[in-house]
Amino acid sequence: MTGFLVSVRRLLIAVPAAAFVVILTTGYAAAVQVERVVSKGGIEAWFVRDSSVPILSIEFLFRGGAALEPDNKAGLANLVSSLLDEGAGDMDSQTFQSRLQNLSIQLGFDAGYDSFSGSLKTLTRNKDEAVRLLRLAMMEPRFDKDAIERMTGEIVASIKQRALRPGYLASRVWQQAVFPNTPYGRPLSGTEATLKNIKVDDLRTFVKGNLTRDRLIIGVCGDITAEELGVLLDKVFGGLPAKGVALDVPMVAPKGLGSTFVLNQQVPQSVAIFGLPGLTRTDPDFYAAYVMNHILGGGSFSSWLYDEVREKRGLAYSIYSYLQPRKEAPFWMGSVATANAGMAKSVELIRAQVKRMREQGVTDEELKNAKLYINGSYPLRFTSSDRIASSLMHIQYDHLGIDYLDRRTGYIDAVTKEDIARVAKRFLDPSKLTFSVVGEPTGLKATAKTPKIEG
Repeated sequence: MTGFLVSVRRLLIAVPAAAFVVILTTGYAAAVQVERVVSKGGIEAWFVRDSSVPILSIEFLFRGGAALEPDNKAGLANLVSSLLDEGAGDMDSQTFQSRLQNLSIQLGFDAGYDSFSGSLKTLTRNKDEAVRLLRLAMMEPRFDKDAIERMTGEIVASIKQRALRPGYLASRVWQQAVFPNTPYGRPLSGTEATLKNIKVDDLRTFVKGNLTRDRLIIGVCGDITAEELGVLLDKVFGGLPAKGVALDVPMVAPKGLGSTFVLNQQVPQSVAIFGLPGLTRTDPDFYAAYVMNHILGGGSFSSWLYDEVREKRGLAYSIYSYLQPRKEAPFWMGSVATANAGMAKSVELIRAQVKRMREQGVTDEELKNAKLYINGSYPLRFTSSDRIASSLMHIQYDHLGIDYLDRRTGYIDAVTKEDIARVAKRFLDPSKLTFSVVGEPTGLKATAKTPKIEG
C-alpha cells in the first residue's frame, strides 16, 4: 500500500492507523484502532483487535471473479465457491463439515462478478483448527465426484426455482438486455447447459489461477494480537500461488438504454428493475451522487420515490434505488413491485422524479437530513466482528485508504446543493432510463424486444 514500507528483514509490523467509534452489540461505544499487519511472509491484513468476546472473524477476497469465466462455462466461480468446503485434504465432505459443526466454525465462500470471497468465524480457542481447515479448503480442495454432482444438482434446482420468481426474472432480463454477450449479462450461477461443460480440471484451474496472493485482500477483527495474526496469515495464505491469471475485463458498453422490456407472466403483481449509467467508486463526484441517491430513492421511508409512489398513491409496498459503482460497468439502479394495474403509473412517476432531480435539485432541508442520516447510521455497520472485518476488507477493495473511517464524515458533510445539481445533470438522463418489467402490466408496452432468459 502507498506510504507503507516493509523492512528488508520482513519483520512483522502492526501500524496503528485510524481511530473510529464502533457501536458494539452490548450497546456501548468504544474507540478502537485499525492496524495494518504484515506477516513475515508479506501477507497484509487490516485489523481491529476486540477482546470483549473470544471470537475471531476473518473476511477476505480475491480480485477477479465470474467475469473471467469462459462463456460456455458460466457458473464456474459459483460452483467452486460451493465446493471448497465440501471436502479437503484427507477429509471427505461429511468429515470436513462435521469438523466445522462440532467446533462451531463458520466457513464459507462466495463468488461475484468481480471478486471471489471467503469468510471464517470461530471461537478463539478453536482458531488453530479453524485456520487449518481454511487453509486446506483453499490449498487442497478435493472436488470429489459425489460432491460435484450434489452441489451441481442443488444449483440447477435453484435455477429452476428462481425461474418462477418475477423479481429474479426482471433482473435477468435487464442484465441480458443491457449487457448482451458480455460477462455481466451472464447469470452468476450459470445455466444447466454451461454447468454440464465444467470439469474437475476447470475447478482446479480456477482455484490455481484466481486464489492468489497478488489479488488478496484481508480484514480481521477479534480476540488476537497483531503478532499472533501475523503468524496466522502465513499459515492460511502463505502457501497460495504468488500470481494469478490476468484481470482483463474490458469496460462494457451498455445496450438498449432508454428502452422498456416486458416479460409477460401471469402473476397478480408486476416487478420492475430500472437503471441508467452511473459512476465508479473512484469518481470525484461519488459522494455527491451517494447523497443525491439517498434523497431520490435510497433513503427508504424518506426518499422522493417512496413518497411519490408509495406514500401519496399507495402503488407499491417498497421502492428503492442504489448506486452500483462497478469499475467496468457502473450504474444507478432501482426496483419497484406493484399491482399490474399500477405499474404503468409507477414507471411514469419514477421517470418524473429522475427528471425533477435533474432539473430542480434538492432543498437545504433535504440535504441536511440526508447527511444526518448517512453519517449517523454508518456506525451501525460495525455491530459484530465479522461486519467490522468485512468493512475493513471492502475499504481496501475500493482503495479508500486506511484512514477512510476518519475521513468519511467529512466527505459527506462537504457535499453541497451545487454538487448534487452538477452530478444530477451529469448522469441522471431520463432518456437513458431503462426498465425491465415482469408481469402483466396494464397499459405498459414494451419498446424493444425482450431477450430470451438463460439461467
